[in-house]
Amino acid sequence: MSSKPEIDVPGMDCGKPLPDDPEDLSFADMLKRLEQIVEELESGELSLEQSLAKFEEGVSLARKLESVLARAESRVQEILKADEAGDMDTEETDDFGGPCQEA
Repeated sequence: MSSKPEIDVPGMDCGKPLPDDPEDLSFADMLKRLEQIVEELESGELSLEQSLAKFEEGVSLARKLESVLARAESRVQEILKADEAGDMDTEETDDFGGPCQEA
């Protein structure tokens, strides 16, 4: 049995290195980066300007993470409703295909 997820949620970690563009970060990488930012802010070693920049980056990442989670939750609700109605279609197109998905 493979350890890779069967369905790729945008932003799920695929074991790839962090991309240069924050928009291309996986969910796990965004979460790791957010944790790193919190640690840096808590260290007290940053200047006010650096702290503000890190805080802004952290808020942006938190919003992106929240958006991914909301989309995943919505998809789960759709699947559960379809299953309850007996309309479950396992071949249904989803919003979660990503670069890690195997053919």
